[in-house]
Amino acid sequence: MVKSSTGPDFVVNTSDYVSPELLEAGARVALNKQTLAVMGVLPPSLDPIVVGAEIIEKPDTYYEDIGGLQEQIVEIREAVEDPLLRPELYKRVGIDPPKGVLLVGPPGTGKTLLAKAVAQQTNATFIRFVGSELVQKYIGEGARLVRELFDLARQKAPSIVFIDELDSVGAKRLELATSGDREVQRTLMQILAELDGFNPLGDVKIVGATNRPDILDEALLRPGRFDRIIDIPIPSFDARVEIFGIHTKRMNLDESVNIEDLAGKSEPATGADIKAICTEAGMFAIRENRDVVTMSDLERAISKVLSDSDQRAMESGPMFA
Repeated sequence: MVKSSTGPDFVVNTSDYVSPELLEAGARVALNKQTLAVMGVLPPSLDPIVVGAEIIEKPDTYYEDIGGLQEQIVEIREAVEDPLLRPELYKRVGIDPPKGVLLVGPPGTGKTLLAKAVAQQTNATFIRFVGSELVQKYIGEGARLVRELFDLARQKAPSIVFIDELDSVGAKRLELATSGDREVQRTLMQILAELDGFNPLGDVKIVGATNRPDILDEALLRPGRFDRIIDIPIPSFDARVEIFGIHTKRMNLDESVNIEDLAGKSEPATGADIKAICTEAGMFAIRENRDVVTMSDLERAISKVLSDSDQRAMESGPMFA
């Protein structure tokens, strides 16, 4: 029995070349225009936004490319990578692995970089979404996208769902809310239902990232949804030394360059700031038709990048609490 896209139901035959194993309840099929016989089985109908969220090629980011976050790398590997690659470890101990991991920290400290590295190390399907993409114009559209997103993750399991900027859709629910706020809340409730509902996630791991944990809904943070919260801090002196080493290893540096001096002068730069400093120093050398980056170039770059960062922070106000 099939239900036509125009409304009525029909009892129909199937063509000889359609495998009976493919015909199951809820499957989408193509019908012959005259006889209405089933001519083939179509793939599930998923929104193009959801289909486009799947990352086909693995990111080219490795754990070695991340400086100063050794403890955080161990934690995310335990929570995401090991359950997918070595599930027998958890079975022997007799515990369930964490469902979700939330990466919390200021902008530019390496949250997205960590997610890319995990995707590179595992053979899992990597599905990346920005939280704001789940906020739609029409009622119920955001919740439908969330359902289809997790349906795709289950179909492609083992898989990792990475939701960046989670605070844009996971903010605290308010009693006094506009119609737009209520639609965001419906989307949030669908996320909560998928994370800890009746349909088990199985080999689907959730990684969220936010720089505003203070505005997230308490229901999102409770154990059973995001079981592990990993804090990604501003790099320390030793971490800055390590990050400078990573970003300058391919650069043609003058003998006068001292990485430890640079780390001391660049407080409180983030990992993204340090990458920008190295790029800016290279641009200074190119501007003067040199192929060697000097200590002076890097010091000028530190001054420029950090002053720009301070200016943006003053204009935008506090972004992290």
